Amino acid sequence: MTSITEIFAPTAEFCSLCGSILPVRTGSASDNHCMVCKVPISRDHDAEAESGILETVSYVIHFNDRDKYSKLKSLSGDASKKSKKPAAEGPLVNRDCKQCGNKKMSYMTLQLRSADEGQTVFFTCPKCRFKESENS
Repeated sequence: MTSITEIFAPTAEFCSLCGSILPVRTGSASDNHCMVCKVPISRDHDAEAESGILETVSYVIHFNDRDKYSKLKSLSGDASKKSKKPAAEGPLVNRDCKQCGNKKMSYMTLQLRSADEGQTVFFTCPKCRFKESENS
């Protein structure tokens, strides 16, 4: 009979020989050994669980109130419909819109390609909402 030397001093969820995660106890025969090193699992873990040494964690998930936020969204949607001038999507620059001829366009930049390449500049006409992009 060979003795098994424990290398780790883990909590109940880990194998004391190889350190891998132990299977969840379902009552089947496969739950009685480590899935990696095949060493038998000590029954001390069950005794610890029954004695209350192991800690049980409980939690509650709170979700946002859907009705509250849908009402706020509909109110903000009504306010945006009343404004006649569309809001710019960023700072304004002197650039001619190809669609309506407006002299100013707003812009925003995004890094869509790899870090050693330039960024992509997106221009939006505040008058007609025409969009175009330029790789810098």
